[in-house]
Amino acid sequence: MPTPSAGSAPHSQAIAFVESPVQLLNVLEWARTAVVLDGDGAAGPRAGGAPAGRADALTVVVLSPTDPMSRGQLRRMADLARDEGFTVRWEEARSGAGAPLRTVRQLTPLLRKADRIVIGDPFSRYVQLLLTLVRGKRLTVVDDGTATMEFIGQVARGERLVRWHRRGSGRGPRELVLAPVTAAARRRLTPSADRPVEVFTSMPVDEAPEGIEVTPNTFEWTKATFGPPSITETADMVGTSLVETGVVDVDQYIAAVISLARTHNAARYFAHRRESVEKLHRLHADTGLEIVRPDLPLELIARRGPIGSTVLSFPSTVVHTLPLALAGTGVRIAVCDIAPEWLKSSASPRAQGFLSGVTTTARDVHRLSRIPSPA
Repeated sequence: MPTPSAGSAPHSQAIAFVESPVQLLNVLEWARTAVVLDGDGAAGPRAGGAPAGRADALTVVVLSPTDPMSRGQLRRMADLARDEGFTVRWEEARSGAGAPLRTVRQLTPLLRKADRIVIGDPFSRYVQLLLTLVRGKRLTVVDDGTATMEFIGQVARGERLVRWHRRGSGRGPRELVLAPVTAAARRRLTPSADRPVEVFTSMPVDEAPEGIEVTPNTFEWTKATFGPPSITETADMVGTSLVETGVVDVDQYIAAVISLARTHNAARYFAHRRESVEKLHRLHADTGLEIVRPDLPLELIARRGPIGSTVLSFPSTVVHTLPLALAGTGVRIAVCDIAPEWLKSSASPRAQGFLSGVTTTARDVHRLSRIPSPA
């Protein structure tokens, strides 16, 4: 990578922990926003748009998941990160009972040397364990989807870090054992007077708590690297894992997809990486949609193209990210709300309100008023 010019800020070292392709994408977007101080003390991007300053010595540590689709997308994203000049370290962090402790032990020297820690999922038990090893480090949280909205709210309210779709008190045997780890991580992630926490996000943040420094993610790296895309006359649909996470009933979900596909002339269905094979087979049989399992995050797939003139989605991260990634292309993003009757009885009481908030806070999207009844 380019060497900082004379008079620029000291060479800093950052380590990023990622567990999903979207997290790694957003680390690359964060790195592009890095600035250095010139000899006059003015901040500005490095010439040529290359990452600089805080991103110069960035090491990306992939805490590899076990599901094949996530691993495949992460390997593609890791190649892109290497192409940008960053160091990528792949850790088989879940390869056996002893893998977590072995991984933490191997990463401890890196943690001690780093000036900044970048994380993609503050709710991850793995990341929380790593955060117990750091004190006084600068922290950045990059988007792992809409969960970032919940994270900021929980920090502001001083609450425990709990994913929005979890039901109950979260005080089972495992949670009780890990409670000290979670509490220590929450303290690290809570800003103080002398240690702000940066949140790099494309999600809407109306009022950040004191000490949270919000940096907007406008997908500049994505737009500079891919596209603009060619646009088809048909619509595309974006899948969701709300069935797999126990929030939405599978029959209600499939009925909604059938109705949307017929109404909007949809041709393809971009599967979420966590969607089950059985559900996808059923969707293809019932709708005739071409099921696409993307090899990269959808923001990159859409920007690379071809992409439908309308992209249909249920409440999810993409209703916030696709309008940014596809800005200026003319592609319309349309979002369909989750009806209360679609929710499973076991869904978290917070699910309806959270999902409604995802939709209502989305910018530059067309909100579908209702799902037409299937013929």
